[in-house]
Amino acid sequence: MEVDLIFQIAAIGIIVAVLNQLLIRSGREEQGMMVTLAGLIVVLMIIIYEINDLFEAVKSIFGLW
Repeated sequence: MEVDLIFQIAAIGIIVAVLNQLLIRSGREEQGMMVTLAGLIVVLMIIIYEINDLFEAVKSIFGLW
C-alpha cells in the first residue's frame, strides 16, 4: 500500500472530524452527520478504486483477460 494513500485517507478523516465537531458545537448535528457520511463515501470510493487496480493487476499477471 502506498504511503500517499494512507495520508490521503487520514487527511480526509481529520477534515471530516473537525467539520463534524464544529457543526455539532454550533447546534447542527444533522449537518455534522451528513459531513461524516460524505467523508465515509469519499474514502470508500478511494478504496474501491484501489481494489479495482489490484484486481486488474492480478488479472494481468495471471493472463485472465
